[in-house]
Amino acid sequence: MYPVKSDPHSSGEVWRALRAAAPQTVPVFAGYLVLGMGYGIFVQSLGLPVWMPMLMGTVVYGGSLEFVLASLLLSAFSPLSAFLMALMIQARHLFYGLAMLERYKGYGLRSFYMIFAMSDETFSITCSAEPPEGVDRGWFMFFITLLDQCYWVASAGLGAVVGSVLPFSTEGVDFVMTAMFVVIFLNQWEKEKQHVSALIGLLVPLVCLVLFGAGSFLLPAMACILVLLVALRRPIESIEAKHGETEVPK
Repeated sequence: MYPVKSDPHSSGEVWRALRAAAPQTVPVFAGYLVLGMGYGIFVQSLGLPVWMPMLMGTVVYGGSLEFVLASLLLSAFSPLSAFLMALMIQARHLFYGLAMLERYKGYGLRSFYMIFAMSDETFSITCSAEPPEGVDRGWFMFFITLLDQCYWVASAGLGAVVGSVLPFSTEGVDFVMTAMFVVIFLNQWEKEKQHVSALIGLLVPLVCLVLFGAGSFLLPAMACILVLLVALRRPIESIEAKHGETEVPK
């Protein structure tokens, strides 16, 4: 007799995939709880509705982009500027998508959702995590993606609720966005073997600030950074490789 193949869409297979995926996402939950609540409180400090963080987390789900969009909602209507800014901020997802083309192929509608909801953290997990034996890979990656987004949406909603009932003024809490980007920058500085890309990210905005003024420097700066990083990609990679060769093994 031939062995009977299990249906990957059966409730048992789906449940096993969920149980296998959940432990992989615990670190993401811890990080999203803090950042998501900070985002929800930040949105409340701008005077936007309580439901806005959850809506943006569901429809946009862009992390740092959501912080920027919250401020854009209160500025002058400029769809082209908003589009270009979103494209610049999330440009790294183009490379994520190319890297995951093979891994996400053949899973039907699940593939479309996993492509839409691929965050930095989800990308890191799905690149390295392997499903246990007997667990369907498609459902495994799907639930990692879904759980991560649920953590963000729930944390942002919780932060918005907390921000709406805080007994003290939240004025100035919008500095959380600046602080977040500073921490990300310092973290990348410590991890990188070369600092060319970081210095480009610091110097180009300063030059554009002088040339274009405080109200118009952001888009030219991001465009120049993108062009320079693409043009200098090979020299930067060469510097990284040389640093790697000169490192003394522990």
